[in-house]
Amino acid sequence: MKAVTFFLLVLSWSSLIMAQVNNSDNKSIDPMWLFVPEATNNQLKPFKEPVLGSLIDNEIHFVELLDGVYAPIGIRTPSGEGPFPTIVFAHMNGGLGIQWIREWTNFGSGTLERFLDQGYAVVWMRYRAEVDTLYGETDLNVRQFQGRQRYTRGPLEYEDAISILEYIRSLPSIDPSKLGWVGVSHGGEMLMKVASEYDGLAVGVATEPASMDFIAKLPEENISVSSSPQLETMSEENTTDMQTQAVEDLRKAINIDLAKERISSINTPIYIIGRDRDHNQSVFRLNYELLEEGGKDVKWSTYDHEKHGFIFLKRNLEGDYIADDIQDDAIKSVIDYIDRYLK
Repeated sequence: MKAVTFFLLVLSWSSLIMAQVNNSDNKSIDPMWLFVPEATNNQLKPFKEPVLGSLIDNEIHFVELLDGVYAPIGIRTPSGEGPFPTIVFAHMNGGLGIQWIREWTNFGSGTLERFLDQGYAVVWMRYRAEVDTLYGETDLNVRQFQGRQRYTRGPLEYEDAISILEYIRSLPSIDPSKLGWVGVSHGGEMLMKVASEYDGLAVGVATEPASMDFIAKLPEENISVSSSPQLETMSEENTTDMQTQAVEDLRKAINIDLAKERISSINTPIYIIGRDRDHNQSVFRLNYELLEEGGKDVKWSTYDHEKHGFIFLKRNLEGDYIADDIQDDAIKSVIDYIDRYLK
């Protein structure tokens, strides 16, 4: 008898709780499981930190992504009245969180400082780390599952970037119509992925874009040039004839129809920068040629620099930002290109 009484009490209590949870006055984001009488919000208050050698602070924001986790970004705005034209910077692979933002803001922002001097707001962003899941293999769809989100696959880093771009465009200090992108290596490939699905960028620059996934490269055994990222210069000379042949070889090792389909939806003007003796120069060049053949607004330059990612100036051992002649020329060409669209 006691067991029956206890069961009825539990049933009555459960019914009461479910009635509360399903009440139309419930303001919870998780109403199947929780009753909340007053709405809360998802905003985390930004905070400022000083930057080594600069009078312009870094303002740390946390951006909510598709699945409710947060990505850190660091925003710096020039003196004067906004809203400002703004450049977001994507350096290779993701991950490493707020510590990465702090380190690169203080020790790897020589290029960003030049944009600040030209009146641009600048943003270092972090997104989740790259994964081995093939890009484009499965569409990202979400459905309700036990009152919450369930995805067909995990969100990818370029989808984080789209959420970040939308957040940046919502800020009062930012001109939403004048948002640009500068990315190197995987950050350059992400520009292609973002621009093929999102029209919020007014201009983009992809330096040494490792776009193997985006241009739909077939399995490695079907390609005659290496697709492994290299941090240093090729030891042998990579002549113009060699580069041309490598591009032709690579054309035979991609799904050309899929690559063209992806490129067809891009409306963003894009400047692609190669590196003459890079092992992936054929990828950089073919990415450019496919955009040009697709009738896109695209520019190409290439430089013979010894370092992968040379577009980003880092402090030397003495703590100074010192550019060589090639870096000076390349950075100036990037700023001039972006000025055409944002100024």
